[in-house]
Amino acid sequence: MYNRSLHTGVHKAVIEAGLDIAGKDNAFYVRLMANVVAIHELYQQLYGQVGGGGLQVADLVKLMIRAYKERGEDLRVRDEEKTRVSVEGEVAGNWFLSNKIAGMSLYVDRFAGNLKGLKDKLPYFDELGVNFLHLMPVFESPEGESDGGYAVSDFRTVDKRFGSMADLKALQKAMMKRGMYLMIDIVLNHTSHRHEWAEKAKAGDTQYQDYFYMYDNRDLPDQFEQTMPEIFPEAAPGSFTYNEEAGKWVMTVFHRYQWDLNYTNLLVLLEMMDNIFFYANLGVDILRIDAPAFIWKQLGTTCQNLPEAHTLLRLIKQCVEVSAPGMAILGEAIVAPSAIMKYFGTDQYTARECDFAYNATHMALQWDALATGDIRVMMAAQHEILQKPYGTSWITYTRCHDDIGLGYDDYMIQQAGFTPYDHRKYIKDYYSGALPSSTARGALFSVNPKTQDARISGSLASLCGLESALEAGDQKAIEVSLQRILLMQAHSFFLGGVPMIFYGDEAAYSNDYSYLDDSGKSYDNRWMHRPVINWAKNERRKEKGTPEQRIFEGTKRLLALRKKLEMVGDYKNLEWLWTYNNHIAAYLRSSQENRLFCIFNFSSNTQLISWQWVKHHGPVPLQLKDHWSGDTFTVGGDDEQMILEPYSFFLLEPA
Repeated sequence: MYNRSLHTGVHKAVIEAGLDIAGKDNAFYVRLMANVVAIHELYQQLYGQVGGGGLQVADLVKLMIRAYKERGEDLRVRDEEKTRVSVEGEVAGNWFLSNKIAGMSLYVDRFAGNLKGLKDKLPYFDELGVNFLHLMPVFESPEGESDGGYAVSDFRTVDKRFGSMADLKALQKAMMKRGMYLMIDIVLNHTSHRHEWAEKAKAGDTQYQDYFYMYDNRDLPDQFEQTMPEIFPEAAPGSFTYNEEAGKWVMTVFHRYQWDLNYTNLLVLLEMMDNIFFYANLGVDILRIDAPAFIWKQLGTTCQNLPEAHTLLRLIKQCVEVSAPGMAILGEAIVAPSAIMKYFGTDQYTARECDFAYNATHMALQWDALATGDIRVMMAAQHEILQKPYGTSWITYTRCHDDIGLGYDDYMIQQAGFTPYDHRKYIKDYYSGALPSSTARGALFSVNPKTQDARISGSLASLCGLESALEAGDQKAIEVSLQRILLMQAHSFFLGGVPMIFYGDEAAYSNDYSYLDDSGKSYDNRWMHRPVINWAKNERRKEKGTPEQRIFEGTKRLLALRKKLEMVGDYKNLEWLWTYNNHIAAYLRSSQENRLFCIFNFSSNTQLISWQWVKHHGPVPLQLKDHWSGDTFTVGGDDEQMILEPYSFFLLEPA
């Protein structure tokens, strides 16, 4: 849509900035002119009624122009490579949908000591087949009040524990030379109470007090808390903290030392947008927006998943698309399946809000299936998960730095024939070791004493039974646990989206209980699955038959297969198959004439399934080759059955 006054103003700003709109800067100019109407409309929705204190959308445009001018030539070239239109007319702008990308999420200090050490470990990722790294927060945060780095006191200074900004830039350059991708976090919802803005607010500066939600008395905080759920009811009850220095109540949704930013103040948006562009120009390929569900607050609501939060994310996305089109946006919204879909955008903004989200629902459903040996709850959720629009993608995973929340809906459990409360209790008891029959070693996190709601902590290996099997010296149990680990990884790797391994899982790390000796961590049992890497242990990946070797080599093989099979790219090409067996999950990945049938036995028993499952999805093949075992199967008649050993899986392609 053409807006004469708006486009004239933008054109003038571009010319005044000295850009060559007919030459090297033409692509930026075209993007800006094409997106500025949407940017203006989104801005008006958020700030049109309240005014911007003299600031206008023009200030946002100037910020975008400056960000583009500061973008390095190497990053501009990479932008073009990622967004180039091929001869066939396919847009490479969906670069992140490729089956060639596989990631690992890690804490720099716990994995490699510091950023220089991580740079030295890049050959390790090459060996494994990982070409995408998510660095957990590396920017300055106060020791003992960091929330794992999510209480940021300076968005542009690397914490000295990890090194320097020069080290981060050197790592990014080295990764780019290897064709690797980088993801880092930006914490939009809050800052540390030690951030410069918060310190000025404490000192009485009203401009910076308006950056936060600060009140002289409990009247409004009490009204907010009537409808706001507690995030950490044990460790951080309530949503407000009294600050003695300022003499005010401050909104602190997560922890008392994390002050929520007030995005109804346009200055806050401009400041944080500037930080977003700073990260983009560091060479970040995917920017992970932490806790986007919380970024807009409104009295009388839960202050989560509000429409304005989506408007704000859309505004951010359109601005990034103009100045740094090669950087994708990940919205870390760990919410119900129906709510998470909205973070990809709706209506005219479908696939234009967040490029990525975590498939947290399916992650939890895998653990549900492993504990019960039953896939019916998993299947009951797929109709919602499959609503993800084309052009967007998932981060798929079995474990991450966070807890495992049972975030699927009660009706899904009921549809599978179970009682929601009893079913969830069983899952929690199973993984926390409360069931005598369970081999899992985990713990419950953030138990709500009122509702008994809780999440689960524990490493992939420990939750799959390896820790208890090794302690018992039970070789049969060790074999079972190793097979369960590979089953879980294979199921998530081939599902669709970018697979994200959590560090340590590739080398069969059990729970790390050293966090109990650290007063800054002992209150948070999630640190049990955030290990300090012992590189002598990782060297055991080279010793045949060790758990480390078997899981490392198995993970390596799975990633290599994924990169080989183009039908695994995330092009809305996933179809769930019904195997007529409640223990067997199966899905089809397809691309043109190519098909891959992925079959997984979540049961501890041998299972039989009729060959009918393969006969309703395209031409019936005579034979199927299993990419995992190398075996070839002849497709039998309807009265014949396929045999699946406990926790086995197949990756079958028509031969």
